[in-house]
Amino acid sequence: MTRTATTTILTTVILIAAGTLATAAECTDTTVAIGGDTCCFNNARYTGTCEVTTGPDETCSDVLAYLNNQASVGKTYCGNTKVRGGWSQVACEASRSPVTEPETTPES
Repeated sequence: MTRTATTTILTTVILIAAGTLATAAECTDTTVAIGGDTCCFNNARYTGTCEVTTGPDETCSDVLAYLNNQASVGKTYCGNTKVRGGWSQVACEASRSPVTEPETTPES
């Protein structure tokens, strides 16, 4: 292989790697929320979706690790549930439907 071909291949590899790093930097990870953000979790043994507002210096990953640790105690996440293991983070619903009263028809 000639020196020019080696240089061209090396330059191409560097450009591809730089493009991959730039793309990865643009992605956002919801597990990196720190303090005051809302994280949502599901578990087949828990009814509904658990919403947790993170505390200072706490991330969604911290909460998820706590919920999946069989030996964890002391926090009151998810209504102080004792369910440990099997939790996964899910997207929180952007808006909730208001509860409305059923329509009634006037009696004749």
